[in-house]
Amino acid sequence: MTADNDKSVRIAVAGAGLIGQEHIKRVLATPGARLAAIVDPAPKAKEQANSLQVAWYPDLEVMLATDKPDGVVVGLPNPLHFQTGMQLVRHGVTMLMEKPVCDSVAEAIRFADAAEQANIPVLVGHHRRHSPLTQRAKAIIDSGRLGRITAVQGFCWFLKPRDYFEGKTAWRGQPGAGVLLLNLIHVIDDLRNLCGDIESVQAAASNAARGFPVEDTVGIILRYRNGAIGTLAISDAAAAPWNWEMTAGENRAFPRTDEACYFIAGMEGSLSVPRLELWSHGTDLSWWSPLRSERAAVPEQDPFTLQSTSDPLSNQMQHFCEVIRGTTKPLLDARGAARTLAATLAVKEAAATGQVVTLS
Repeated sequence: MTADNDKSVRIAVAGAGLIGQEHIKRVLATPGARLAAIVDPAPKAKEQANSLQVAWYPDLEVMLATDKPDGVVVGLPNPLHFQTGMQLVRHGVTMLMEKPVCDSVAEAIRFADAAEQANIPVLVGHHRRHSPLTQRAKAIIDSGRLGRITAVQGFCWFLKPRDYFEGKTAWRGQPGAGVLLLNLIHVIDDLRNLCGDIESVQAAASNAARGFPVEDTVGIILRYRNGAIGTLAISDAAAAPWNWEMTAGENRAFPRTDEACYFIAGMEGSLSVPRLELWSHGTDLSWWSPLRSERAAVPEQDPFTLQSTSDPLSNQMQHFCEVIRGTTKPLLDARGAARTLAATLAVKEAAATGQVVTLS
């Protein structure tokens, strides 16, 4: 990386849509980062670039030929991730690629291969990995406090309103959308991060709640490579608090509840996430002995409201700057993100076929 440690890294954002706007805000707010350009053909993107007094380009190739930045955030539509990622690899540019890393597993593996062969760092934007709550939970599990992990239970239940599927966003109820493709990848990456790689999946899906041609509710069985068995239920037609947004308190657009959405058990203890409540029999490992509980503290959480004072997207941007400088490796690279994508698409296949799908 050519960026000096004592200089701001120059970051361009490709794609000025909803997620692109979030990244633009974080670049502007991150110490040691400077917004170099906005890359998007839309007139509004050009207007925004002018108002921010940064360069504007209609496409990446024009920018790369004119003024190559230190890093690029790719917030383009999913079908463009592969070709854009390969383009940046050819130009030797470090990138933050929004999730999913690519549209297919085959593309994701080709992209990861190319990035590794060219020694180009790729950070993939599964931003919950940058949450202090997630990192504290992972530290507890990795410390061995729970012993050998045996069972995992995940919930992702929430209620999308009717207008979410109407008007210009009616596509959300059509093939190519659905709760699996729109929401599951976040949960799969959470569970992979905390509990390890997934070996095989089984699933059953239903569209009974709304009658759309895509699923609204899915039940999933996960077999982890470490031998643990997990169950996961996801539904966007469930009036319930057991989902990451409502339990973590990191996105203030959602009401906060003091609940958990993941439960991870081992032979020596169990943990609720993101509530971070630990349960254990102590030294007498028997169901006859009393269970004791404690709640792990997280400095980035208000002790009274339990609202998070840390923004994972901001943490991710700071991490990206460090990746650009070469002082750290990506928390999740293209290879790891390909495994998350593979497990997510395996659930879709298992639900469609009724078969056990084994991951390679």
